Amino acid sequence: MSTTPEPAPQPAPAAAPPRSRGCGWMALLLAVVATAIATVAVTALLFDIKGKKAEEANPFFRVVELTDDTEDPAVWGKNFPIQYDSYQRTSEMRPTRFGGSETVRREPTSDDPRTVVSTSRIDEDPRLKSMWAGYAFAIDYRERRGHAYMLEDQLYTQRQKVGQPGTCLHCHGSMYVPYKKAGNGDVTKGFETLNPMPYAEAVKHVNHPISCIDCHDSQTMALRITRPGFMEGIKALKAKEGFQNYDVNRDATRQEMRSYVCAQCHVEYHFAGEEKRLTFPWHGGTTADEMLAWYDAQKYTDWTHAETGAPMLKAQHPEFETWSQGTHSKAGVACADCHMPYERVGAQKVSDHHVRSPLLNVNRACQTCHKGSEEELVARVDLIQDRTDKLESTALDALVDLIEDVKAARAAGITDEQLGQPGGPWEMQRKASFFIDLVVSENSMGFHAPQESARMLAQAIDWLRQGQKALYRVAPPAPQAATVAPAAAPAAPAGT
Repeated sequence: MSTTPEPAPQPAPAAAPPRSRGCGWMALLLAVVATAIATVAVTALLFDIKGKKAEEANPFFRVVELTDDTEDPAVWGKNFPIQYDSYQRTSEMRPTRFGGSETVRREPTSDDPRTVVSTSRIDEDPRLKSMWAGYAFAIDYRERRGHAYMLEDQLYTQRQKVGQPGTCLHCHGSMYVPYKKAGNGDVTKGFETLNPMPYAEAVKHVNHPISCIDCHDSQTMALRITRPGFMEGIKALKAKEGFQNYDVNRDATRQEMRSYVCAQCHVEYHFAGEEKRLTFPWHGGTTADEMLAWYDAQKYTDWTHAETGAPMLKAQHPEFETWSQGTHSKAGVACADCHMPYERVGAQKVSDHHVRSPLLNVNRACQTCHKGSEEELVARVDLIQDRTDKLESTALDALVDLIEDVKAARAAGITDEQLGQPGGPWEMQRKASFFIDLVVSENSMGFHAPQESARMLAQAIDWLRQGQKALYRVAPPAPQAATVAPAAAPAAPAGT
């Protein structure tokens, strides 16, 4: 009978080492300390979140009470120090390749106390003097500076010597309160009162360059339009598009307002009638051709060219009209998206009021939408602007050539009646000069609408070619005496 072997005896487990009473208390103490630290951290985090939520819900502290008559931006700055600090930086002078200017020092005079100005564009490019001969811009035209200088640069420009009306202040001063006071509470009536005044008289009503109240409601901070010229201009444009009785402050979207507040000033305009009413030529649209057609229909002329006698048009600063033809406008991108991009300051998301070229702020102005490197984006802009600059230079050369030819024809006895025939040299000079000027005076060197800017310059060159052909029909160039070239010397024999 078999028997099952008994299992081998197992060794007894080793006795656990006795626990130290000191180590247990230490672990407990560390656990208590860690819990306390975590509790404090979580509590601090919760308080920080709560504080930032409160800060976000109440984005400013009412240090002062603002009213509809508070025009000094420094007072607004007490409630909005972040925006005011960046607004003050518009006094900085940082040029880009095709815009702005380095600081130019000058000796102050009794007529002009400025110690710093920007460079003279007419000295840099004398062709502009030829284009504007007989007009005030041929006397003084300088590179742009920031909003901080917009009032003083107009006040002391040499163009004031030929006399300008109060209408010019519409785009160069904080005008909402002066218009309201001059009109006894009615902004449009005040606009009508100040427009025909001599500039030297009207400017006494103005205390600041553009201010917060020109774009914001003092109680709600909502964007608003305060310039009667734009109110009337956009109403006429919308009527052409089929929207009757358009009220921009009632009907515009907030995104539209982020461009319209800029378009109150960055536009083409003219002074209509004896009352010098600021008028935007948008009754037929905002393209160059539509504005030219409006001026022609009104038989409007800014001045008579001093060298050719042609009736001329002077373009101003048509950024809004040019931008309206470009890809950014069509995509719904507003002026403020690029020139006043949002930034984070603490918990607040605010618009940067240091209004400047996006090329000086590529990261926030461009890379929010465009994912290329900063170098790549700047190179794209450089290519567009460089091509526009070269085409603009070609157009200016062609314009000066026509002007010189007309001057010579007049000296030879060609009459103004001959020059002024439909399709003649005067008409071609007027149209071409206006299209060139729309690019010269627009502050993006073609970037706002590259294809449209190139089209305008190409059209201008063709008009100038047509103008010279028309001139040759009434004043053919004198035949040149035939010359006989000297006979070429015989070639030397090979090897000598």
